[in-house]
Amino acid sequence: MASAWVIPLVAFFLLRWELAYLVLPYVTLVSIEYLLFKPQGEIKVWRSVPHHRFLEGQEVEVEVHVVPEFSVEHLVVRDIVPEELEIVSGSPEKAFSLRAGEEGVLKYTVRIKRGVHHFERVEVSYRDPLGFFSADAFVELFTEAIGVPQVYDVPTPYSTRGTKITIGPLPSPLIGEGLEFHAVREYRPGDPLKIINWKATARTGKIMANEFESERKVDVVFIVDASRNNLPVFDYLIRAAASLMLNALNDGTSFGLLLAEEVPLWVRVDYGKRHFFKCIDFLSTAKPDLNNVIAYQVEHLAKSAFPPRAQIVYFSPLLTKESREALKILGELGYKVVVISPNPNSLYIPSTEEEELAMKLVELRRKALLRELSAYGLIIDWDVKKPLKAAIAEVIKL
Repeated sequence: MASAWVIPLVAFFLLRWELAYLVLPYVTLVSIEYLLFKPQGEIKVWRSVPHHRFLEGQEVEVEVHVVPEFSVEHLVVRDIVPEELEIVSGSPEKAFSLRAGEEGVLKYTVRIKRGVHHFERVEVSYRDPLGFFSADAFVELFTEAIGVPQVYDVPTPYSTRGTKITIGPLPSPLIGEGLEFHAVREYRPGDPLKIINWKATARTGKIMANEFESERKVDVVFIVDASRNNLPVFDYLIRAAASLMLNALNDGTSFGLLLAEEVPLWVRVDYGKRHFFKCIDFLSTAKPDLNNVIAYQVEHLAKSAFPPRAQIVYFSPLLTKESREALKILGELGYKVVVISPNPNSLYIPSTEEEELAMKLVELRRKALLRELSAYGLIIDWDVKKPLKAAIAEVIKL
C-alpha cells in the first residue's frame, strides 16, 4: 500500500505525470473495495444452549448465531470454550459468507463435567476479499452451564416413619402435639391451654406445659468429607450424596447438608424442590481441599446446629484420622449414623502377583479398620465398580 503513495510523489517531483497512470488500477481497486466491502454496521452475536443445568457426562449442543448488518465475504466466528469441557463433535470455529441480515449458525457439542462452567466470549474476525479491511474483536457473551452430579437409583439406608430396615424406627425431633411425651417446659404465649401441666404449675409456681414428640419423618443430615485425600473417589461421594438427597426429596423427608471443606458449608434442614436444588448446586461446585479439621466442624455443628436425634448419613472413605474421629464423635453424641464409604482400593487393578498380594494386605487392613469403626455407625463399604444399590443391599436386607 505504501508503494501506491510513492509513485504519485515521484511523478510530482520529476514532473513525469504519465507515471500517475500506474496507480489508476490500484485506486480503482481500492474504490471498489471501499464501496462494496467496507463494513458498515454491526454484527449481532448470541449463544444458545437447551437449558442451564445438565447431568455430568451429558452431551450438550451449543449454538452460536451471527447476523451481520452488511454483506461479508469472509467472517470467522470462534466460541471460547471453557478449558475443562471436552468437545465431542463439531468445531467451535467456523467461517461464513453472509448477506446483510442473513443468519449463520455455528454448532458443536461438548461433554459436561460436574461443576459450574462459564462461556464468556466469542471471537469475531472479518476480512474483505483482498485484505484491505479487517477487524478482530472479542464479543462479551456470558452463558453459564452447571453440571450436576449423576444420581443413582438407591434404596433408603436409614429408617423413616413406618419402615424398619436394620437400625430401627427413629423418633422425629419435631416437638408438638404427638403421641409420645417428651418433657415439661414453661408455657409460651400461643400454646393451647390443653397442654398445660397443672401439677407442675402448682409445684413450681410457674405455668408449665407438656411437650410431645411428633411421629413425622425423621430429619436427615448429609455430611460430605471433602478432604483432598479423597480425590480418587470424590465424584463417587458427591453422586452418592445427590442420589440419597433425591431419595429424601421423593420420600418427603427434610434434610440438611454439611459440605466439610476447609471453610465448611452448612445448609440447614429444610424440605422441598427449591431446597433440593440449592443443595445440588453446592454439591456441583464442591472440590476436595486441605480440610483437616472435619472432626472439629462436625462436633461444633452437631452440638449447635444439627437437629436433635437426626439421622446422619456420612459420605467418606474414612482415609484420614480426622474423618474417622468425626464418625466417633457422632456416635458418642448419640446420633444414628450410616456411612457410605467408597473404597478407593476398588479403583485399582493389580498387574503383577506382588501388587495383587499388596492389595490383599491393604484390603485386610481396611476391613479391620471398618470393623472397629462399626461400633459408631452402620458402614456400607462400597466397591465403586458395583452399583451403590447393590452395596447397600449387601448390608441392609431390604
